[in-house]
Amino acid sequence: MVKEAAGAAKGEAGLLIVEDDPDALFLLKRAFTKVGLSVPVRVVMDGEDAVAYLSGRGAYADRTRHPLPCLVLLNLKLPKKSGLEVLEWIRQQPRLRRIPVVIVTTSGEERDRQRAMELGAREYTIKPIDSGGLLRLAKKVHTYTRLFCTRIQTMMEQDPDQTGTPPPPLQV
Repeated sequence: MVKEAAGAAKGEAGLLIVEDDPDALFLLKRAFTKVGLSVPVRVVMDGEDAVAYLSGRGAYADRTRHPLPCLVLLNLKLPKKSGLEVLEWIRQQPRLRRIPVVIVTTSGEERDRQRAMELGAREYTIKPIDSGGLLRLAKKVHTYTRLFCTRIQTMMEQDPDQTGTPPPPLQV
């Protein structure tokens, strides 16, 4: 089930966080508040819900209530379907492959990082354990959402079926 941040506007693209750890979610949301993140934040707690949300199936069929995000923050170690499986699925979907995905995980395994990057992750970040690292991550996400939300919205307006090829990488 999706959890929405207070003030999330219906139909407004924003950030989708795929994270199963309530403590990590609490810290992320607090850091986003501190840096002034201004887009809606929606949360799903496992890989299967991420796929259902992104595909607009079941409880997520109403795109006014559950719009496509402009950025996905994805944990790798998820119940039901791993983050790598979710990322691979996203990249196989013509309607979704344009959406930037940032991996935020506890896994420092090189093979996980390499696979995520091969699958088109924009960035691979090991979860920060101190407040300074968390704020740096929140600032980066804030910058990404400011850039990507406008860009993704424009692309979707130009290609409403969202079936075109992905745009070249954005230099941040």
